[in-house]
Amino acid sequence: MTGALAQSAPVSRKSADDPYAAHIAEASHRFRVPERWIRAIMHLESARDARAISRKGAVGLMQIMPGTFAELRLRHQLGRDPYDPHDNILAGTAYLRELYDRYGSPGFLAAYNAGPGRYEASLKGRRLPAETRDYVAKLRPFWGGGDVPGPLTAGYAKAVTWKAAPLFVERSGSMAASRLSSGDDASVEGWSSPLVRELFAAGSQPRRLFMGSDVATSQR
Repeated sequence: MTGALAQSAPVSRKSADDPYAAHIAEASHRFRVPERWIRAIMHLESARDARAISRKGAVGLMQIMPGTFAELRLRHQLGRDPYDPHDNILAGTAYLRELYDRYGSPGFLAAYNAGPGRYEASLKGRRLPAETRDYVAKLRPFWGGGDVPGPLTAGYAKAVTWKAAPLFVERSGSMAASRLSSGDDASVEGWSSPLVRELFAAGSQPRRLFMGSDVATSQR
């Protein structure tokens, strides 16, 4: 991973412009997930609205299903309130890490949006929802196909198989659906599987959501 994504100890910082910065830094450090990934998903999922609720019932900044949050809070010793910005960000980041370790790239993004069960069905030939294909395309500019930096930190607990875990539920129809737009097909050099082509066949080159760590215009 490049130096820009190197993970360091979280810095305690909070301001009116970025009230979630300290929580994002902590989640990034704890679960070894780049801050820009966390910011991108938080922006696309909820437009940084801590009280957001989707049609399917996903809640908070990272749009976590209540059942998923209940599992994650026990596993990672979080508080009881799924709307709490600190705990919602940590839970969402932990979930991202588990999905990344299970499915790699770009599957973890599709699984976060549609649910692991729906994503696994796509591996057997069932077409992913248009929302999910658009979702992955929207995140592509700053995901970039890179790996999560470094090995898992000590004490990180990988999830059990999704089939045995209630935390892995289908969540297509999240708040993100209303913020997605489609565009031209964008090929990815070296990624030739039909599923990967499908994930990135959502339309025009998606707009960059962030420049560096700054949030660009909302996709509402």
